[in-house]
Amino acid sequence: MPLIKKIIIGLLLIVSANLFAQEIVTDRPDQTESSQTVGFNNLQIESGIVFENEGNGVRNFYGPSTLVRYGISKNIELRFVNQFQSTAIKLANDNVRYSGFNDVEIGAKIQVFKKENVNTEIAFLSHIVLPTAKTSITTNAVGVVNKLSISHAINNRVNLGYNIGFDYVERENALTYSLALGIAISKKVGFYIEPYGTWGETNTIESNFDTGLTYLAHKNLQFDVSFGKGINSKMNYVSVGFSWRALNAFRKSKS
Repeated sequence: MPLIKKIIIGLLLIVSANLFAQEIVTDRPDQTESSQTVGFNNLQIESGIVFENEGNGVRNFYGPSTLVRYGISKNIELRFVNQFQSTAIKLANDNVRYSGFNDVEIGAKIQVFKKENVNTEIAFLSHIVLPTAKTSITTNAVGVVNKLSISHAINNRVNLGYNIGFDYVERENALTYSLALGIAISKKVGFYIEPYGTWGETNTIESNFDTGLTYLAHKNLQFDVSFGKGINSKMNYVSVGFSWRALNAFRKSKS
């Protein structure tokens, strides 16, 4: 993907040798959910677009793909996920196209372990998938997505995060995994590399790999670019997006 390579090289050329001091912590663009919540009364919106080629003539566009996070306490956040999908399938004698908003996901993330002078944090995340989409896209059933998120701050420039999950979507069970290594290139630019995948109930294993960059434009605004590829499939994707945080989003009015 020449264009993505040029973007990555360009971002690397503009960075300095300063240490990383990022303020906003996001769940995108990697597949690994962070072990941190957004904090009480803070609102965070993470959104982007994805161009995906599944192989075998199937191409998907997702956009906007949006996650809304709101902190109802220091350690608990509510979450809302939805995205617009457009799919094109190239067949031998025909082309099929369909589009619409996916099923809505509603859930929460709870940070269950965080202590000063301890470099490990743990959170649990759970979403309910509601069959709100139209027939061509919906799962036609209620599903659940669960993840245990663990992170280790190796030093002030390197962080290791990983998720272990269990999903019940489209009436099928699946174990999920991801392992993200994040490296601070500068105060504004971060880099990550990550293997991830699923293990289905029929012993089908899907293994993938992705990598990307984040750029901190402001302490509450981050942009990102990423791309991924299937290890045992023909899947590949390119994504760009942003994350924005509003501190004390809903202030109490003075009487």
